[in-house]
Amino acid sequence: MSGPVILGLTGSIGMGKSTVADMFERAGVPVFDADAEVRAMQGPGGELLSAIEAEFPGSTGPDGVDRDKLGARVFADPPALTRLEAIVHPALARKRETFLVQHAGAPLVVFDIPLLFEKGGHEQVDKVLVVSAPAAMQRERVLARAGMTPEKFAHVLSLQVPDAEKRDRADHVIDTGTTLAETEARVLALIARLAGKPQ
Repeated sequence: MSGPVILGLTGSIGMGKSTVADMFERAGVPVFDADAEVRAMQGPGGELLSAIEAEFPGSTGPDGVDRDKLGARVFADPPALTRLEAIVHPALARKRETFLVQHAGAPLVVFDIPLLFEKGGHEQVDKVLVVSAPAAMQRERVLARAGMTPEKFAHVLSLQVPDAEKRDRADHVIDTGTTLAETEARVLALIARLAGKPQ
């Protein structure tokens, strides 16, 4: 018996990916949120704390990983980031496998993975959905976030595959530069198309 269609959901910062993920969940589609899983594994009592502390002493505490401290150590240090990913990625892959077993009977599941193309996750999904919006709207959304600066925004963009390239490589694109109702209608239409397909 074949499993569900696996839809990889991605999009650059400020494109509305989380909003679209929520729309899938509200429509009853199981969503695997990679970022939320990582936060849980790095939070208070999280299963990755001892390994991260051993590799990066002083980066964890009673509240879990100190994201600012750890970020400062790995953000501009590619070898350190690779060591962190070697801890996080295998654990995340196990969570993803468990999720797939739990939802084996669903016609469609969503993997919400911000760096889907950047980290090679697109090879593990059946279809890719890219959430996109006009660049001016993206900039406005991101700069409205607490603590965000034009410099930080530029740095994040420099680490991400450009939006135009993501759209070119996607199987489906949803434009969030419209109303929420229009975006949700597109999400529901896509669910009907993908979940209704014979396996």
